[in-house]
Amino acid sequence: MRGRVAIRWTAGDASEAGFEALRLSAWGAYRIFGPHAAYAVCIHTLGADEARARAGELPGPVEWVEVSRSEIPRFLARRLDERLFEGAAWRFAPLRLFPHHLEIAIDSDCILWSLPPALAGWLAAGDHRTCVMAEDVRRMLGRFAGLCGPKPVHGGLRALPPGFDLEAALRRVLDERDGFLTSQLDEPGLQAAALSLERPLVTVPVRDIAIVSPFPPHTRRLGRHGAHFVGLSLTPPFEVDGRNAAALTRELWSSLRPEITWRVGLPERGVPGELAAPEP
Repeated sequence: MRGRVAIRWTAGDASEAGFEALRLSAWGAYRIFGPHAAYAVCIHTLGADEARARAGELPGPVEWVEVSRSEIPRFLARRLDERLFEGAAWRFAPLRLFPHHLEIAIDSDCILWSLPPALAGWLAAGDHRTCVMAEDVRRMLGRFAGLCGPKPVHGGLRALPPGFDLEAALRRVLDERDGFLTSQLDEPGLQAAALSLERPLVTVPVRDIAIVSPFPPHTRRLGRHGAHFVGLSLTPPFEVDGRNAAALTRELWSSLRPEITWRVGLPERGVPGELAAPEP
């Protein structure tokens, strides 16, 4: 694993659209950071060979790393109910894959095609004093909200400096709050509290990485530098006006996919060809 900057994704047995998003996310990151960064997909609940086949061709430097439930640290696993153990907690398996790099963790359905200024400034400074998270449309941080700063953030993008002890930061927060994590909102709240209690927290504005879905308060439009497609990798178990939420989410994705494919530098059909040069 190479380079001073490292990008990691977490992916599991996602929908077809979820794997399409992962593929475009990988090409978008490669366009931004180029061949000298390190890249890895932490894949869970299915093997790397199957995941590779479902994702299609990714940039050559991207490595597939199979992870298991045992890699969710025990101190954290014993505080999770079964739903979180099977879902969002996979972001912690392992806690850090690139502990000596400027490590950027991106959800598999979060796609960047250019570098947001807040993240660019953090990288340019090589800043070991701060961490980064993406802004959310509203403050949804669960039982840890009281330990977080005032800004709404989510766990779809997290950037840590080299040597940042994420385990110690998480343990500090869990010592402050007894009991189990039971809500999907508790996981981003735990991350936000852990990062903001240890270091100043830089946020990437939602205008730069839009939170996209068919359902308010999310938007149906792309951000200036990226988009996070909430629920794309999953099958939302509810209906809106008699239509399945997953179908509505896929419909919006299909309408925006051609533009995203172009933005990450791939030909119209998304087959790697003459990839646009990475940004300096």
